Amino acid sequence: MSGTARPLPLRAASLLRRAVAGLSALLAWLAGWNYIACAVFVTGDILGRNLLGVSSAATVEVTGYMLACGIAWALAHTLAMRAHIRVDVLVNRLSPRRRAPLHLLALALLLGFATFAAWAAWELVDESALFEAHDNSALRIPLVVPQGIWAVGLSAFVLMAAVLLLEGLLEALLGDPARLDALLGSRSLQDETEEALQAVAMAKEPGH
Repeated sequence: MSGTARPLPLRAASLLRRAVAGLSALLAWLAGWNYIACAVFVTGDILGRNLLGVSSAATVEVTGYMLACGIAWALAHTLAMRAHIRVDVLVNRLSPRRRAPLHLLALALLLGFATFAAWAAWELVDESALFEAHDNSALRIPLVVPQGIWAVGLSAFVLMAAVLLLEGLLEALLGDPARLDALLGSRSLQDETEEALQAVAMAKEPGH
């Protein structure tokens, strides 16, 4: 469909996907800073114990929550960037038209798994709220707090998978198989190279 206007449903789906991808990027950015905060917290706790004889007495619990929440909040952006690990030795030998239904099937299965995981996470949050559950650390953190943050990340993952599947289905019906392959297929060596060059260019900019 090169050289012609793309159908309105495809343009709308693409706009929706870019909006969700922007939200996912924000969550991933927060997840990255969360890991930096986690490292600072662990370092401070180690120094405090060894030099001052003080400790938070909840380092293991808090950092465990931070790691779990950071992973969940980065899932959607990882999917949007096609950065999840894939076994694609056979798929890449097929033409874009034959790869299209396999991409859609894989994404549909992923969406089903992500939906189940998010549902189970919110069920856990609801149960913790019902019983007013707290962790066993000295801080007595209400479990709905880390569990809720974790569930938000899984829900964003579901949303990202859903909008990708919607655009993929519309692309298969109204668009171009090559575009669908670029949207859902594995990252190529050229994609990796371009990302690395962009990172180098950003690093050379003033202020970096």
